[in-house]
Amino acid sequence: MEWNFLAAIGRVALRFMRSVGHLSLFTVQSFKHIVLPPFYLRLFLKQLMFIGYYSLPVVGMTALFTGMVLALQIYVGSSRFNAESAVATIVVIGLTRELAPVLSGLMVAGRVGAAIAAEIGTMRVTEQIDALVTLSTNPYKYLVAPRILAGMITLPMLVLVGDIVGVSGGYLVATESLGFNASGYIKNTFDYLEARDVISGLVKASVFGGIITLMGCYHGFNSSGGAQGVGRATTNAVVSSFILILISDYFLTVMLLK
Repeated sequence: MEWNFLAAIGRVALRFMRSVGHLSLFTVQSFKHIVLPPFYLRLFLKQLMFIGYYSLPVVGMTALFTGMVLALQIYVGSSRFNAESAVATIVVIGLTRELAPVLSGLMVAGRVGAAIAAEIGTMRVTEQIDALVTLSTNPYKYLVAPRILAGMITLPMLVLVGDIVGVSGGYLVATESLGFNASGYIKNTFDYLEARDVISGLVKASVFGGIITLMGCYHGFNSSGGAQGVGRATTNAVVSSFILILISDYFLTVMLLK
């Protein structure tokens, strides 16, 4: 019985290490083809629109209501020790450093990561990727590289928009519902906001964009088993993106605080 238990643990460990190895090789191949010619500019621009422009509504709504709720909750907590003036500072720092990049990453992962995995997974099970190879077109160069590069570029732009919208949401709640002076709130916002707060959030966003598109491409690229396989690839892409975003967020925060 004990040997069966140890064997099961060993199989899980080997399966995990094999997956890590496959993902590492896929990552190396993907980033290599980002920097090596030829470049498919039209496909890259198409992905910029799909990942960036079409994600603006969901990112904007998320940031707006996050900023509004954050202002309310911080006001409730800070009023217990007469520190209501800290609301503006905490809202802007919390959004720019943490909430805007993480929540934007999670929302984009749910929308874009699933779509990429479904699209490439369908191409895999219908043998369209094999057809690209037959036509002497590198699938990493044609399918993967434009998506990863677009994700790493567009997500910081989305987060920057989210920063502005989220801070505006906090401003609206603070001035219209909580009785804050408008000019005083704006002054506190800009007095304590530093460039590194915004930059750290944008760095996180770029990494998250790479993770989201990489996971979508990887799981779609390695899907099999028809429609059920595509469904599994889509689910795995979203779940793995969520987990990796949260894990990498901690390590990036530690690095950026030094």
